[in-house]
Amino acid sequence: MIELLYAVSTLVFVVAGLTMVGMAMRAYVQTSRQAMLYLSLGFSLAVAGAAATMISAFINDFQGVRSLLLVNSGLTTFGYLFVMYSLVTYE
Repeated sequence: MIELLYAVSTLVFVVAGLTMVGMAMRAYVQTSRQAMLYLSLGFSLAVAGAAATMISAFINDFQGVRSLLLVNSGLTTFGYLFVMYSLVTYE
């Protein structure tokens, strides 16, 4: 049951994150502001971390939890750094 809840919550996060990526890309096309590219890259990395962790967790039967958490937190951290950079460099 907990695995199902994890999968559903991760899928909701992935859909929401990809929606934000799409919105940032559309804003970049409309405004040509480079900060929107950094924003979309940041959200892409966060989504990639969540998706990779979920897929790896199910493939490996939730073994190697430390490495899964390392990948997830690493990609999410770099993603959020890009999001923060996009806010700092926004003109």
